Amino acid sequence: MTMSSPTTPLPYRPCAGMMVINKENNVFVGRRLDMVSQYWQMPQGGIDPGELPLEAAHRELLEEIGTQNVELLHSLKEWIEYDLPADLVGKVWKGKYRGQKQKWFLFRFLGEDADINIATKHAEFAEWKWSPPKNLIGEIVPFKRDIYETIVTEFTPFF
Repeated sequence: MTMSSPTTPLPYRPCAGMMVINKENNVFVGRRLDMVSQYWQMPQGGIDPGELPLEAAHRELLEEIGTQNVELLHSLKEWIEYDLPADLVGKVWKGKYRGQKQKWFLFRFLGEDADINIATKHAEFAEWKWSPPKNLIGEIVPFKRDIYETIVTEFTPFF
């Protein structure tokens, strides 16, 4: 499923995305360290060669939020693709990709807020919070809003 039109012949970067919900069905979101902005995002990260998407999701959770204390509730069967805005193509991911193709997973966080540690060796977030699912689309960077709409729509029945 492609969420925007191709901008360049570069390939998509394979990526795992994680919607992590707490006991109140709010969603973990973080503000990126490498981009100062008002936008938030859910954890996500590249899939290494030979790595399964679910393995990448668990590794990325540990790298980005410092815990894997989660239970898998659901995953999207299809990959979701998005293109970077033209001004970012060639600047991010060493210029190798035009966007990402993402496999998304829904996890229930089983721990306490104190278990979350964004100051990891591979830190990506400057701050984090729990956000109601209805707020996600308005909080994300505009070029990812279509995929967030799909994710919220697909995962909400499994909360």
